[in-house]
Amino acid sequence: MATQPDTVPLSPNAAVSSTRCFALLPCAGQGVRAGRNTPKQYQELLGRPMALHTLAAFLAVPRIAQVWIVVTPTDRFLSLNQPNVRLAHCGGSSRAESVFNGLQALRQAGAQPTDWVLVHDAARCLITPAQISALMDACEPDPVGGLLALKLADTLKAEASGRVVATIDRANKWLAQTPQMFRIGLLQAALQRQAASGFAGVTDEASAMELAGHAPRVVPGSAQNFKVTYPEDFALAEAILRNRL
Repeated sequence: MATQPDTVPLSPNAAVSSTRCFALLPCAGQGVRAGRNTPKQYQELLGRPMALHTLAAFLAVPRIAQVWIVVTPTDRFLSLNQPNVRLAHCGGSSRAESVFNGLQALRQAGAQPTDWVLVHDAARCLITPAQISALMDACEPDPVGGLLALKLADTLKAEASGRVVATIDRANKWLAQTPQMFRIGLLQAALQRQAASGFAGVTDEASAMELAGHAPRVVPGSAQNFKVTYPEDFALAEAILRNRL
């Protein structure tokens, strides 16, 4: 099922403490809804591929030992020569499979089950180092880990055949974001439980942890940390990035 991941030794800088934190960026999607010929993570914003804006935010957090970017086996778009960045050519047919393969690659390279991993969508290019650090601060003392999320502000409707059939109580409803931070061993085991079914029901790492009986911590995120998905999202993301210059 899974493409055999590359085995790349961890750099000496990675061994900075007994419990390390890695970042894993699944970057193997095609982004069909974005309406572009090129995968959306490689579309340029302010003259730079979106994935590199995402990468820069994680490289700006000193506590992260290494950033691993999971791409497809045939992807040669990125060519990086940075000691704390690794390309893992083990992306799968789904996001969950790419993350699962990426975790295997991390373990093969020497990461420990007790090390932390921050999994983040490459297309959430507006994440900031401060938001990443806030999640790390909240999760490091937590026995499970957690995720950034945005409290639902709008009225939530259920629809059938183009018609509203119900208004759903929005109390205690959150929109899941990334990064999502868990121990490598716990997340790997949670995904392994769903691998035989093709990762059915796994829409993000937190859902895999929930299916395994864990209750991830919710850490307030930002409305600007949205996932670039639709054609109109590109202009909005570029405007936000330009405003930060």
